[in-house]
This record gives sequence, C-alpha cells and structure tokens, in this order.
Amino acid sequence: MASKPGGTGPSGRGLKERVKTANKRSASSTRWLDRQLNDPYVAEARKRGFRSRAAFKLLQLDERFHFLKSGAHVVDLGAAPGGWTQVAAEAVLKKGKGKVVGIDILKMDPVPGAEILHLDFMLEEAPSQLKALLDGDADVVLSDMAASATGHQRTDHLKIMALAETAYAFAAEVLAPGGTFIAKVLQGGATGDLLKELKQDFEEVRHVKPAASRKDSAEIYVVALSFRGRARG
Repeated sequence: MASKPGGTGPSGRGLKERVKTANKRSASSTRWLDRQLNDPYVAEARKRGFRSRAAFKLLQLDERFHFLKSGAHVVDLGAAPGGWTQVAAEAVLKKGKGKVVGIDILKMDPVPGAEILHLDFMLEEAPSQLKALLDGDADVVLSDMAASATGHQRTDHLKIMALAETAYAFAAEVLAPGGTFIAKVLQGGATGDLLKELKQDFEEVRHVKPAASRKDSAEIYVVALSFRGRARG
C-alpha cells in the first residue's frame, strides 16, 4: 500500500534529466520518456508508492470537495493500474468500516482492503456484479475511464461522453442520497442529456481540472455533489 499521503502535490523539484535518443527509439517515444522522467508528479508517485501520477488528481479533488470520508463506500470505475483505488482505500477504510470496489478490463495487482473485479464495465453483466460486491448503497462513484484516443476531437469527445453517461447510469442506481459522482470528460465538459441529468439529480455540479492533470491534456472532471436521490425500481 502507498504511504500515507503527505499532501496533494510534489514535495520538491528534482534535477531535470535529458533523454538521449536511441537509434531504435522514435521521436515521439523519446518525448514521452523525457516527460515521464521530468514530471514531478511521476517522481512523487514513485516516492509515495502510488501506482500512477493520477493518484494526485483524486487527492486534489478530495482536498477541494471532501468526499472521501472515513467509513464511506466507494466505487472506482476504470480502476487500473490502481492509483485512485489506493487513495480511496487509504481515506475510507478505517477501523473495519468502509468499502472500496473497483472494476477494470485490465488486470491489476490487489489493493489491500479493496475488492477488484476484472471485467469490462461496458458488458451487460458488469453492473450487477459490481452491485453484488458493493452489497448496498455507494457514497461515491468515481470514473477515470477513457477510450483510446483517435486524434479526432469530435470522435474522442463522443467516446468519452459515452463512458461518462454509462458510468452515471450505474451511479444513479447505487448512490445514496448526499452521494458524489465524479467522471473524466474532455474540454467542453459534460454536455447534453448527461449535464441536464446531473443538474437535476445533484445540488451542485462543477467542472474541474486538477493541478496534477497535464496542461496539454484535454481532460477535465465533472464533479457532482449531494445526490438528491432517485426512485429505484
């Protein structure tokens, strides 16, 4: 398990490293490696035992909105490699209380205290299996799911919105009144029917780009707070 978070950002700056271009390495691969080596969040994640720099996005969102409370029940959609699951588990699993359930199509190492389902969330049987693991209402539903980018802005926006809409369809069935829903979207934010639903179902809906989200990334997060509840069949 990662060490207890000592803040929501890098603790200091390291020396910048330069990447030598190998004969068999493409220019894009070299740029990616250079960015990884010199990204302070990558270094800090390694230092704290987090599996990805994405852990800091969730830490920063929670620092602002305070939704990861001790004893809460949390669902992590698109959990691999486990950075968000680690943060959630450390925050809510206290004194034998709380529950963290994650799902991802990719295999990932266990996170102490969390229950992980290795399954494609978009499959018809996935929601029922998640509900069985959750065994009750959720206080928080998180979705950091993302589809493979095509490079075509409109297509990528539609793909990630489809994931966010599916994530919320599930969240609306399991969230307890007062609950929180957070999902990754792209610049432009949640739109259309999803945004309309969120504004009807929650007291507050915000769009946030955490400091840990790379400046050149189009990702932002829709944060929906204080679920009003829905009649469930």
